[in-house]
Amino acid sequence: MSLTIFRTVVFMSKQVVIVGGGIIGLSTAYYAARAGLQVTLLERGSAHRNGCSFGNAGLIVPSHFVPLAAPGMVALGLKWMWNPESPFYIKPRLSCELWSWCYRFWRSANARHVERSAPLLRDLHVASRACYEEMAVSGAFGLEKQGLLLLCKTTHALDEEAKTAEVARRLGMPAEVLDARAVAALDPNVHMDIVGAVYYPKDCHLAPHRLMAWLQERVEALGVRACWQTEVTGWQIQGRRIQEVHTTQGDFSADDYVLAGGSWSPTIARHLGLRLPMQAGKGYSLTLTNPRRLPRISALLTEARVAVTPIGSSLRFGGTMEIAGLNEAICARRVQGIVKSVSAYYPEFMADDFTGVDPWCGLRPCSPDGLPYLGRPARYENVVIATGHAMMGISLGPITGRLVTEIVQNAKPSFDLTLLSPDRFG
Repeated sequence: MSLTIFRTVVFMSKQVVIVGGGIIGLSTAYYAARAGLQVTLLERGSAHRNGCSFGNAGLIVPSHFVPLAAPGMVALGLKWMWNPESPFYIKPRLSCELWSWCYRFWRSANARHVERSAPLLRDLHVASRACYEEMAVSGAFGLEKQGLLLLCKTTHALDEEAKTAEVARRLGMPAEVLDARAVAALDPNVHMDIVGAVYYPKDCHLAPHRLMAWLQERVEALGVRACWQTEVTGWQIQGRRIQEVHTTQGDFSADDYVLAGGSWSPTIARHLGLRLPMQAGKGYSLTLTNPRRLPRISALLTEARVAVTPIGSSLRFGGTMEIAGLNEAICARRVQGIVKSVSAYYPEFMADDFTGVDPWCGLRPCSPDGLPYLGRPARYENVVIATGHAMMGISLGPITGRLVTEIVQNAKPSFDLTLLSPDRFG
């Protein structure tokens, strides 16, 4: 009698540690876990922290194919800097990193950069929108596909936005230039003091806090080990590989490591000998839980750079870009700038409507050229960088998570990510 011995080979799935529990980290955990990877998520804050991914405008914007570093932005920024209530402010401070970032921004703010970047940003936003449509079947986070209005108070602003709309159409992105009467017919729920608007029908909006809660619930259901209030303190490195990450809650080892720490990413990366030029761009939002009017369509107040988002029965106003370091203090003058701009575009709203409303702020990770960092740095074989999305974190979150998962699996990414290389600034 012969005895046949069967050997059982157990294939262990790849282990991945993700540093950062914002929209990028959670989106990566979601797609990685769905792909069968063993995922551990490390986040310095709490599960329900009030970070940048929670209180933003919740916009999904295929219309935003122009990076922050664009022609005219340097001159506009210099003009705005002298007004403490303006949409943009850089707090003067002795910092080589700040002035190096400013120089790189100036170098990037040109037509050639926009021309190269626009098709990729368009494709990423469109792909991310498709991801959201797939994820939103449950209706858990209030995805609304109503489009976006860029409201203009001046003819000059409308003319400039019309030029961008023409570029959008050449890129295959629908865009309509409307006069004030047409805008009122499109969204009669609110009176607007404007000359016109550009309407992007493919844009969407959602409730960020509900999205984050849904993602946290889903990743844990998929078996992700989520470690909150766990801050990275260092790394164990051997050659071109990370062996272990040291944290305030112990050490974690994995086959691959994903750095998705938002505005804190440069500090974490520095321990790895990596330089990620980035500045934290503080943004503010104010949410009216019982607004006197509730627009149907989300909007951007073009000259004021303020986003307006109906979230359920509430109305959120968000804006400003304050470069002041890793500083989450509320500046009352910046908040006042948002309040003033609201009544300028929506005359039915008054400053008193915001009395007693607590302002929220979050730090958006801004690269010098307005593009995220996404990919493996040449220095390490088992690290992926996914950060620097600035105001586009919510919009690009799902597609970033999907692309990181492809990279971790050593598959060819669905898009050419050369422009997003984490090594592009040396």
